[in-house]
Amino acid sequence: METTSRAVAQTPAAEGGPGSPYGRRTVDDYLRAPFPWYGLDEAFTGPRRLMQVGTAADGAVEHGSIGHGDEPSVRNEHVAGDEQDAKEKFAVVVTVAANPDRRSADGTGLLEATSVSSAAWLAGVGLLSFTWPGQMDHSLRDDWLEQQTETAWVLADDLEGEDWTTLSLPVDGVPTPFHYRESEFGWVLAGSTGQGVHLGAYGRGMSAYGLAFAVVKDIAAYA
Repeated sequence: METTSRAVAQTPAAEGGPGSPYGRRTVDDYLRAPFPWYGLDEAFTGPRRLMQVGTAADGAVEHGSIGHGDEPSVRNEHVAGDEQDAKEKFAVVVTVAANPDRRSADGTGLLEATSVSSAAWLAGVGLLSFTWPGQMDHSLRDDWLEQQTETAWVLADDLEGEDWTTLSLPVDGVPTPFHYRESEFGWVLAGSTGQGVHLGAYGRGMSAYGLAFAVVKDIAAYA
């Protein structure tokens, strides 16, 4: 699969929000990106927050995520559908630079290409980072997360497989096809834009069917 290295998997990003020290620290990284950032369009009027960026070995910004709605917390899938779950509604949009195979800055090797699969995998891992298996000892969670991360990798490598369906959502006002799947943990989707980036998204408690994406006009306003 042409995708970013699994070493750049997203980590739990519930810390920080607009105006927090975490947000002020990370906005400079977002501003360094040579590509546009995406979030939900203006129809979404809830809170938004910077989460984190991922960089290549040479320090170039390759992807990052913006949160919408409630700050996601680590959840147990067995609470899905109860009153507690109804109170946590979030969607995270992952922007991934659409890069072909390219030489590293020092010229010593090739950096991996990115694709829609890259966005799908990063979104899948992002959702997993806020999920806790039912009745599992904390000491076993790392093993579980490693196993599920590998599963997310396999699923992202087979976007035409039966685990995915097609969903059309607006991107900058233009209907755009996305690969979409649901699980007991939430939902994940991935597609491409005409602006040189791939988009991934994941969420829980918010329906993916009513979402629309748009370029963030002023990322600094999130700090």
